[in-house]
Amino acid sequence: MATTTHRGHASSHAHTSHRAAKSHKLHGQQAIEPARVTEIQQALIREHYLTGEANGQWDSATATAMQKYQADQGWQTKLMPDSRAIKKLGLGPDYSNAINAKNSSFGEPPPASTIPPVQSAGFADAAGVNH
Repeated sequence: MATTTHRGHASSHAHTSHRAAKSHKLHGQQAIEPARVTEIQQALIREHYLTGEANGQWDSATATAMQKYQADQGWQTKLMPDSRAIKKLGLGPDYSNAINAKNSSFGEPPPASTIPPVQSAGFADAAGVNH
């Protein structure tokens, strides 16, 4: 007795997706404004990581200087610039014009002569300083 095997009909057409490819949306800051680049370059020049004149262009010399600065601080060097590097270069955010800046920790401290003696003595005791 012969046994017959039925095989399915193989399609010669490849299966393709008809969905439209999603465009990759970029997040975060994509470029540094030229005025900000100039500030960063001036700070890197001041710290002797970059030579020449600041030109506002995030060029390879600027990128290399920032990478070296960040590496010397023990920070990452692939993403640039690191916020810690910006702050250490003196280019962090300026809150001096904020509504509550006058009485905040980044405002000017009051003169020492305005601190009551009892409070001043408390500071000295807490610090372990003889007064």
